[in-house]
Amino acid sequence: MSGLEPLGIPGGDHLREALTNCSDPLAAIEEFQQENGVLLPSLKPALPFLDLHGVKRCEFHQSVLEEVREKLIQKINEVVNGDDKERFQKIETMLEKSFCVIRVASLRPVIMNMLKTLPKIKDVYLKEILDDKELYKEAATEVKRQIWEENQALFGDEVSPLLSQYIREKENTLFSHENSLSTFFLMSPKARRQGEVVQKLTHMVGKSVRLYDMVLQFLRTLFLRTRNMHYCTLRAELLMSLHDQEVNDICAVDPCHKFTWCVDACIREKFVDSKRARELQGFLDGIKRGQEFVLGDLSMILCDPYALNTVALSIMKALQQCINNDVLPRESTDIILLLRMLGLGLGAWDMIDSQVFKEPKLEPVLITKFLPTLAGTVVDDQIRPVVARLSDEAQPVQRPPSQLFLIFIKESEVAAMMALYYTLQVCKNRDKVAICQMLPCLTICQSERHFDDTFLHSLVSYLISMAEEFTNDDFHEVVFNQFFKSGMSKHNVLRHMLRLVYYVHPRIPQEKLTVLMEALKPNQGHSDIINTTYNALVDKIESYQPSPTAQAERLDSPLMSVPAPTPAMM
Repeated sequence: MSGLEPLGIPGGDHLREALTNCSDPLAAIEEFQQENGVLLPSLKPALPFLDLHGVKRCEFHQSVLEEVREKLIQKINEVVNGDDKERFQKIETMLEKSFCVIRVASLRPVIMNMLKTLPKIKDVYLKEILDDKELYKEAATEVKRQIWEENQALFGDEVSPLLSQYIREKENTLFSHENSLSTFFLMSPKARRQGEVVQKLTHMVGKSVRLYDMVLQFLRTLFLRTRNMHYCTLRAELLMSLHDQEVNDICAVDPCHKFTWCVDACIREKFVDSKRARELQGFLDGIKRGQEFVLGDLSMILCDPYALNTVALSIMKALQQCINNDVLPRESTDIILLLRMLGLGLGAWDMIDSQVFKEPKLEPVLITKFLPTLAGTVVDDQIRPVVARLSDEAQPVQRPPSQLFLIFIKESEVAAMMALYYTLQVCKNRDKVAICQMLPCLTICQSERHFDDTFLHSLVSYLISMAEEFTNDDFHEVVFNQFFKSGMSKHNVLRHMLRLVYYVHPRIPQEKLTVLMEALKPNQGHSDIINTTYNALVDKIESYQPSPTAQAERLDSPLMSVPAPTPAMM
């Protein structure tokens, strides 16, 4: 075995020199074996038995080496896990004597295990591992952490593929045409953070506050560069994963920990109740002077689509409670706080980009004008079926949203977000009249919120459940021509449309389907995934076979020839 010369054990070069200068090569080999073999007196008589069984000396020595290596690693672990106050000093002493053979592959696991157990590794060892690609690749994460802490670029290279994988997984959930249901918001927060990427990042960070800060900086930078809200989700999931593993070294220094923990509980319950609303308000109002920068991270936590979804649903539920109790929205403290949280989440990108850490001003007219208007629209939806039953008219009276409502959703992101969730609510209720009223209006939403992937994913899922309505020309016109058509130049909108048509195409009249498929046809500027999805849709349409209509069963009963009785005269 070569590489042991630093320990005073001769290797291949020594044997080659001995054979070159000796007069009897066999004697030289035997002498080398006796000097460097396993020096146990009881072993020497047993070796001939191995020869009789055809076991080569190399195989025997290799098996002994493997056994001794495992025993040594086990002993090192026992020392580290013991109560000896000088246990790390003993490991360092062993490491000083043995690190010189780290490039010997069969002995490397022992050296790496010693390095892994040390809370602080000397820079000279870290540098040598960093300079050798093979050693770096085989080093444990505990060793790499200490390298990463002083090398942010290298850590970024390690983290970047995981972040890309995380975004791909989120997009696959949003765009996949393999499921007609709305699956994005179904998984619980605790189940989500058991995912591969979050668990790998958690392990890479360990208890290192420095590495945790680096990951947060990567997420902020990518969020600013892409406006992708999934990075906000990962920021919250990473912190809560560390919370689950009780990494108090990090949780104790992150000022967002308790706030994120509370928001996580609300997401789990899909509702922000009054008690948790007061807790969250305490966090927002308790930010001390000089610590306003914390608002930047709090806004990222609230910008998480799961948090925005929970807050918006809670506002709709609180608004319904106001309607039931004949209370104005401005009298509900919960609604006011939820609007603050919604505004803070929607303003996350602007706040981090401008570095002006100030909570967005909640316009009073949102509470005094917009919410009552929205509440009135909800009431109209609830009484419309009653009015239709009492009226002689075949079609229910449609009242389009007021001009004031349209101004609000055009100029306010908070109002636009509430309009989106009102639309999802009427879609869930299969209220075709309300859907036809709202969808065309959403095209003027502030910041094009109506084209957010999370909204379109839920909207498409609800529309798929209403597939029968696409036989109606008016419904088809509203959905495709008045709503989706304005965003067809966007790749994400095109993917959501492909998912919708994938499921509802049997209900679309053939001439309209032909026009629609021509409009959806990808061009050279579209990605491979869009081309693949479109081709899958074409194949599905071409292979579609309508269910045969069941014919009425013919009855051969003799009673069929009997004339029907005439009605009795009064």
